[in-house]
Amino acid sequence: MAKLLLKFQRYFRRTPVRFFTLIALYLTAGSLVFLHASSGGGTRVAENEPGGAREAVAGGRTDAQPLGTLPLVREAKGTPEAMTNPRRYGSWFKTPSKDTPGRTKVGDYGGPWSRALKGRNVHEKEEERAKYIGCYVDNTHRRALRGVSFFDYKKMTLFRCQDNCAERGYLYAGLEFGAECYCGHKIQGANASEAECNMECKGEKGSICGGVNRLSIYRLELAQESARRYGSATFRGCFCRPENVSLALPASKLMRNMSVDQCVDFCTGKEYPLAALAGSSCHCGFPTTLFALRDREDEQLCAQKCSGEEFESCGTSKYFIVYQTQVQDNRCMDRRFLTARAKQFIALASFPGAGNTWARHLIELATGFYTGSYYFDGSLYNKGFKGERDHWRSGRTICIKTHESGQKEIEAFDAAILLIRNPYKALMAEFNRKYGGHIGFASHAHWRGKEWPEFVKNYGPWWATHTLDWLKFGRRVLVVHFEDLKRDLFVQLKRMVGLLGIAVQEDRLLCVEGQKDGNFKRSGLRKLEYDPYTPEMRKAIDGYIRTVDAALKLRNLTGVPEEYSPR
Repeated sequence: MAKLLLKFQRYFRRTPVRFFTLIALYLTAGSLVFLHASSGGGTRVAENEPGGAREAVAGGRTDAQPLGTLPLVREAKGTPEAMTNPRRYGSWFKTPSKDTPGRTKVGDYGGPWSRALKGRNVHEKEEERAKYIGCYVDNTHRRALRGVSFFDYKKMTLFRCQDNCAERGYLYAGLEFGAECYCGHKIQGANASEAECNMECKGEKGSICGGVNRLSIYRLELAQESARRYGSATFRGCFCRPENVSLALPASKLMRNMSVDQCVDFCTGKEYPLAALAGSSCHCGFPTTLFALRDREDEQLCAQKCSGEEFESCGTSKYFIVYQTQVQDNRCMDRRFLTARAKQFIALASFPGAGNTWARHLIELATGFYTGSYYFDGSLYNKGFKGERDHWRSGRTICIKTHESGQKEIEAFDAAILLIRNPYKALMAEFNRKYGGHIGFASHAHWRGKEWPEFVKNYGPWWATHTLDWLKFGRRVLVVHFEDLKRDLFVQLKRMVGLLGIAVQEDRLLCVEGQKDGNFKRSGLRKLEYDPYTPEMRKAIDGYIRTVDAALKLRNLTGVPEEYSPR
């Protein structure tokens, strides 16, 4: 035996022979391992072994497990244990066998391949949703697409525009200037060269979103027929028949089986924002001084049932039921900078959270000129307030937003519109903006935490001193209460425009009434489960309200509205 071992020792001392022998053994072992892993026997062995042995195979090498059985782990990926705890087994179990009932489907977030497939499927669905039909000429005074519109100079994408238009039931979505989205039921513009639609979408590199006065237009293929025909027409009320119907409502049609849907559909096709039902007649038009929609009548006067729909009212020959269609009234949508430098600087002053952004939206629609700002807010600029980027003393804007309340800052302006809002609502709105953005909301953790009491403590007194300072140091101050502006927009907006020195036709102001909400407005204060104001907070805020009320009356102005707080 000793001699045999000595011979083997001498044999392996020969370096070349030992080298080639080791290579041969390595290749042989590798081939055996590969063949073993490729066969189905591994799984069967694992399934037929007792529980302890099966656990050793599926769970990885144990102390009693030879290294050569590790490839069996690949075959164990279809076992129930592997499916219930995929993280335990590493990357092999992220893509289960196709025979496994719980395997990952296309579109699930099961791994890189699944994410890629999901992205491709979503892209294919987007392509199905909208079909590109070409580049078209647009005109700021006569839009090619005359439905709703919105702007986002930072994050506009093809899908976002298409989705917004589809949700509102429109047939077409058009993108312009890389950031502007227009919707409509028909195209009223000429074709343009594809080379003229050359601006990349602000929020989507590689995609074209029109050009300068050029629209990239898509037809929304998947819009439901009922949605795009009737969409979300808004009930406006019951109104007395105008004296000259043909002049006030220029388009009309007799309908045997009259229904709200039929009339709204007809007026939408005619590109009118108003649909008025008068028994068996359908009339369409714009809000004008001839039909201003300000004097509502009792709805019982319009309660005659429709001939084509027994559960709807279609009005009478004397009292019209009026709906607002999805067609946007473009008579007040054009905006531009002042052509000549402003001779005076007019402030649009308010405490934060008092509705300054909304008031700017109304002023821009009413006058056709951009408003400016004492600050620079990129999110407001991206949403279409183009005067935000100008320096406040540039003289190119009709008025300037400011929240300042110091004497020096106030005396820099020649006149001011002072917007005042209920402090209980203003404080909550500003707190939401501070912790949730312009149209977001603060979290419940912020309301419950120390942030809210600290905020009220600091901002509550400022609400009062802001108004008092503008009344004391301001020159030609026009006081407008936010609540009055909401309640009687036409009258209050007319006062505001008058101070700005702009002669505006009443028809344009009526147009503003139909577009008053805009696309940059918080949808309302989120309902909290509790009253965030403590008795101590209310006592202090009520004192501020009484102080401001007295200061207004001292200047022979109307005091604060009754709803601010019981007095």
